This record gives sequence, structure tokens and C-alpha cells, in this order.
Amino acid sequence: MVKISDLRNRDVVNVNDGKRLGFIQDLDIDLEKGMIKALIVPAGGGLLGRLGGAREHIVPWEKVIKIGVDTILVDLPDQPFQKTRTVKNDY
Repeated sequence: MVKISDLRNRDVVNVNDGKRLGFIQDLDIDLEKGMIKALIVPAGGGLLGRLGGAREHIVPWEKVIKIGVDTILVDLPDQPFQKTRTVKNDY
């Protein structure tokens, strides 16, 4: 069994291009079904990310290939930065 807190300490890597997406920031969970719908991974922010709202990778659960000891492998054949949403920072 894997705890959510353990998942946050694992790198998320796209197997299609070998790029490291980062660490899990949050999960999208379907509470009625008790299932994880997606992993939320912050995209590299830079100055614009901090000022204009942070961007995140939304990785659908069905795109998770393997959860290893240190790494979570995902299969994102299209550009991983297309699956993002903008989050407004209130500070």
C-alpha cells in the first residue's frame, strides 16, 4: 500500500521524452468512487509563474504507467505542457 504522503516525494517522469515533470503537488480525487482521477504537478514557474499565476501539469490517472520507489512513470505522448491549468496565487 502506498500513502499519499509517500507519493509527494517521488519524481514524475514522462517516458516519451524522459523529461522530469516534478513532484506531485496535489491529487484530483473522485470522492464518490474513491478513485484518483489525476496527479497535479506544478510546472516550472520562473518569474512569470510567480507573478501571473502558477501553471500545473494535469496527469490523468490512466496515464500513470508505474509507481516505483523513487519515481512515477507517466505516458504523455503529446506535449506535457498542454495539459496545464492556471492557478491564481493570492499572495
